[in-house]
Amino acid sequence: MSKDDAKIDSTGLRRQLTEAHSLLDGKQGVSPEKRREVLSARARALAESRHEERQEVLSVLAFQVGGERYAVRIEHVDHVIEARGIASLPGAPRHVLGALVSRSRVVPVLDLRQLLGLEGGGMSDLSKVVVVEADDSEEGVGLAAESVEGRKELPKAELSQPPPGPFLFLTPDRLTVLDLEQLGGPSATRPEGE
Repeated sequence: MSKDDAKIDSTGLRRQLTEAHSLLDGKQGVSPEKRREVLSARARALAESRHEERQEVLSVLAFQVGGERYAVRIEHVDHVIEARGIASLPGAPRHVLGALVSRSRVVPVLDLRQLLGLEGGGMSDLSKVVVVEADDSEEGVGLAAESVEGRKELPKAELSQPPPGPFLFLTPDRLTVLDLEQLGGPSATRPEGE
């Protein structure tokens, strides 16, 4: 920075300060032109804010399983718990890891890796269970996950059609929103004849 750049216009600053004091003290009024200009600018700003498009979003809980990113609509999520204490269920379908007790109820836990044909490790890779409830059911089902990313707000304008399968939407960053009804809610985990 040169010495010329560092110079302060003290005369100009004093003049601005004096004008500000005069306005505050009411000794100097604002000209009608200046008042119209300010009010017009305020009116334009208000009018523009009303015309701003409110972007619709889809709230989801995102998680990872089998090296892929998935999500469920937030209104279906009951809670997330640690994947400890999953008891095996003899005779259960391969996609049912077992069941656990959550909030005084028994919740079957699904292995999305089996349901969706994903590569994956063993039980030790699955550290969380996302307990969800489908629209037409008060029964919960758990979705085993490797990790939970958390709540995300997805702009609906950016959602695209997913590949065939139990999916609702796909985001540009490859987050797939699951369709719990197609995936098979709690009724899909019951053995036949119950």
